[in-house]
Amino acid sequence: MKITGRADAFAAKPDPNIKAVLIYGPDAGLVRERLNIMTKAVAGAVDDPFRVAEFNADVLREDPARLPDEAASMALTGGRRAVRIRDAEDNVAEVFERFFENPIGDSLIIVTSGDLSPRSKLRSAFEAADRAAALPCYADDNESLESVIKSMLKSEGLQITPDALDWLTDRLGGDRELSRRELEKLTLYMGPDTKKTGGTVTEDDVLACIGDTAALGLDDLTYALADGDQATMQRVFARLTAEGTSSISILTSVARHFMRLHETRGRMADGRNAADAMSALRPPVFFKVKTRFLNQAQRWTEPLLARSLDILMEAELAAKSTDMPTDATVERALMQLANVGRSTAARR
Repeated sequence: MKITGRADAFAAKPDPNIKAVLIYGPDAGLVRERLNIMTKAVAGAVDDPFRVAEFNADVLREDPARLPDEAASMALTGGRRAVRIRDAEDNVAEVFERFFENPIGDSLIIVTSGDLSPRSKLRSAFEAADRAAALPCYADDNESLESVIKSMLKSEGLQITPDALDWLTDRLGGDRELSRRELEKLTLYMGPDTKKTGGTVTEDDVLACIGDTAALGLDDLTYALADGDQATMQRVFARLTAEGTSSISILTSVARHFMRLHETRGRMADGRNAADAMSALRPPVFFKVKTRFLNQAQRWTEPLLARSLDILMEAELAAKSTDMPTDATVERALMQLANVGRSTAARR
């Protein structure tokens, strides 16, 4: 069974008929978050030694019987157990397929993995089984990220202005765990007195607390790409992916930048000058990169921007629906756009 639109609700209250869940996807922070939420829902805590077992999936290659043994084990203190199996890959898919033929025991098996293609044997095994579920974890889109921001601030007694919400939504979201860390910094910055009075987070509060650090690496890459600086773009891409940033979230960030350029060019075509067209963007362009954004808006034409957005969409589709390596697929598209950026700079 594949879980889609109700992923958060399913993680918070797993179906009792499900014996095993695969949590996978490019957003490693969201994978960890849902793993812990599901563990707490089943076992009450993530660190209860009597009700929580954890080991790497490589163990199953050497000892396939470990899976049914753990599934059938009972907690000495009573209650349902959670068995957490880390970093699973296709090489253990057959172990789970055999287990699903006769899924014994009351424990919930929770398996984590990285970004899996639709042809992944492991993913297919969980999606095909009647008593198993596959739970994808992709980078938050604007709607889901807004919900995370509002919910977390509301739990601290805070509200947020529309401009501040737009600013945060535009810069967070590549990794759920990192987004929550930035929001935790923001709630601490607001202070206990503000929380007690139901204070409102403004754009000034966000800039003072978070600044542009949440998207610094992504902005470095995005602006270098649009400037035509392929060497810097590739260097930052390699650093971000090595640090665990999803290449899909990088693609999303670049697409957002090009949509803002396209919006600016549209206003320029209606007769507004570049500075006024840029000033109408919400959230506003960060002051440190206004000059670069203006230069890019003047160089990139609407047809070029439209084609670039098509390239980014095609790259995301290929990364999610083929067996091609995701990072390589995304980087190739970014290099193609950087070459276009270099040609636009040469024409000026």
